[in-house]
Amino acid sequence: MDRSLPADRAVSREDFHMPAGDSAASEAQRQLLLASAHEKAAADARRAAASYGLASATEQRTARALAPLAAAGYHLLADRQWPGSRRAQVDMVVIGPGGVFVVDTKAWAEVSIVGDRIHRGDADVTDELMALADLAYRTEGELAEVGLAPGEVHAVAVLAGRSGVDERVGPVRVVGERDVLQLIARHGRRLTQAQVDVVLTHALGWFRQVGAPAPVSTTLPEPVLPPPSAAPLVPTPRPAPDAATTPLPVPDDPSTFTIEPLLDEATVQAALLDGLMAAPVEEWMAFLHPAQARVVRRSFNGPSRIRGAAGTGKTVVGLHRAAYLARTRQGRVLVTTYIRTLPDVLRQLLTRLAPDVLDRVEFAGVHETAKRILDERGVQCRIDGKQIAAAWTTAWGRVAGGSIIDTDRHEQDYWHDEVVHVIKGRGLTRWEQYADLPRLGRRHRLGPQQRRVVWDLYQAYEAELRTRGVHDFADQIALAEAELRRQPPAEPYTAVVVDEAQDLSCVMIRMLHALVGDGPDGLTLVGDGQQTIYPGGFTLAEAGVSVAGRGTVLDVNYRNTAEILQFASTLVADDEFADIEGATARGDRPTQVPRRGPKPVYVRCADPADRERRMVARVQEVVHQVGTGYGDVGVLSLSRRGVDEATAALTAAGIPVVNLERYDGVPVDAVKVGTIKRAKGLEFKQVLLVDVWASWFTQKPEQLDEVERERREYRLREMYVAMTRARDGLWVASV
Repeated sequence: MDRSLPADRAVSREDFHMPAGDSAASEAQRQLLLASAHEKAAADARRAAASYGLASATEQRTARALAPLAAAGYHLLADRQWPGSRRAQVDMVVIGPGGVFVVDTKAWAEVSIVGDRIHRGDADVTDELMALADLAYRTEGELAEVGLAPGEVHAVAVLAGRSGVDERVGPVRVVGERDVLQLIARHGRRLTQAQVDVVLTHALGWFRQVGAPAPVSTTLPEPVLPPPSAAPLVPTPRPAPDAATTPLPVPDDPSTFTIEPLLDEATVQAALLDGLMAAPVEEWMAFLHPAQARVVRRSFNGPSRIRGAAGTGKTVVGLHRAAYLARTRQGRVLVTTYIRTLPDVLRQLLTRLAPDVLDRVEFAGVHETAKRILDERGVQCRIDGKQIAAAWTTAWGRVAGGSIIDTDRHEQDYWHDEVVHVIKGRGLTRWEQYADLPRLGRRHRLGPQQRRVVWDLYQAYEAELRTRGVHDFADQIALAEAELRRQPPAEPYTAVVVDEAQDLSCVMIRMLHALVGDGPDGLTLVGDGQQTIYPGGFTLAEAGVSVAGRGTVLDVNYRNTAEILQFASTLVADDEFADIEGATARGDRPTQVPRRGPKPVYVRCADPADRERRMVARVQEVVHQVGTGYGDVGVLSLSRRGVDEATAALTAAGIPVVNLERYDGVPVDAVKVGTIKRAKGLEFKQVLLVDVWASWFTQKPEQLDEVERERREYRLREMYVAMTRARDGLWVASV
């Protein structure tokens, strides 16, 4: 045997000092280590194969359980790439009329759920489900680009072989294998076929098809030999043949839980039929304009403001945002507004829009919210309408009657607004605060003597309230705000969403701000300054709130036809108002108004009786000839008297009526009649605006004094609000 060294290798001393047999022993040890590594790799591969085999079997059962959904318009995307990962896969993505469902099957035995934690035996496996929740969250953002509302994407974990399971672990729904079809079918019809197609097309690019499996590698790293030792080499014993060929046990083997048969045909058909027969939700509940969907999910690092002209979907976005924040944050979300009846309507809408978060979203008017705060803290606040009116009458007679503010040009209502909305609404308590106050939104300038009389009137009114042991509604807000400043809430809301924010007073904003502070996404103000119909303007800086850099504008009108919007906009074309961010502004104008329809109808009536006859005929026309349901018709008036007269005329004609004062959002086949103030935040297919005088359309601002001009501006804004409640048709009658 030739043992000569290569010609290019230098000879070292070690070449002459290696004990006989050491090289062979080292090679033997190397081979034994390689054999051990191969056996470990083989065992790992067997374990993985068994796990994949089990996963394949359970995933196939889930796929078979969901297959009947195809007959109901669903698309099942199986074994898709996990977006952002080269190796992970998504078991199943289900897209159809009920929304988007990201489904992951778990072959887990001994599962227990306590609170928001899930355990597999003794091991906490919640993080595995949170990875699925994170994927659903990212999918929301991706599909928002085509307008899918965030609440239409659902993370679903399916427990293989189980039934009768329906739990929640955070945002993930955990159900049994036999329960998943019924869960999805119960979502009913939330998307139209066209919307399903749009979502499916985008989802196919997001959840890409899994490619070919990675090649199997049989190469192992070179073993590291221990340093030479004088100790004799002891060969590592080889495992027994049966141990080397038997797969290692796989946790949660199918034998560890009972595999129940899938649903029988009758149960499947019943579940699908229930879903198909479910009433479809309104389109806006599941599908938004992409710009709206992005605003719903947008995160702000403090108070924020969403504004836009009438019909741009502000209330829709606010409601979706409340549901989104409730779904993605811990704690309660409050939705509030100035209009007392609107929260009940919004609550009913959320019942259909996002029933999964209904228990975490509270709806209450701003005064109801203040009352709750005071009641919880044992603070007395007695509201008595008759005593409040008596206090004002007495104060006026003692201080203002016959004074320089008691003129034909100024009705008492003007000065009542000055006291209640300007002085008390802005939280003024000292004469010095009022003496030089910029009275935003008020046209009539007050000299020092007039202001002094108004302040004396305010003090007399306050004294009369105290004498009678009552408070007015402005006091209720001020007391609640003071309580929150004295002691912040023990369990603050995670977010407060304010609809029609332009109607709130400065003190109301302070109170609501105190509930959440400046935390991220805490306070969301939704509104349109053009629709301000109450005096007492202020700036957010005065309320201690900043939305700088945290505002967004909605600029597409989804509600009105171009013809309706053009007719309504002529009323406020030259209107300027003091915006809450401190600037004098004109109303926002939509950049797009995609809907078209018939021109609004304006009729000049001979007298009120003629107007009532024409109103009844118009309602009958849109119901019997146009095909509008009674429940989609709104008859609106500026005054309660107009509401009463319209109600009487419609009832006499046999037309069902519901007063907006009592309307709670539950669908009812009756014409809705109410004041314009009660109609804020609502919409109707057909609107009839009654109780209008022809002179209101012909008055010229330059011909009016400051008081009359201010009154005209508020009246025209109110009429603008009424007209922009109409989706398809508008009818205006004047005498």
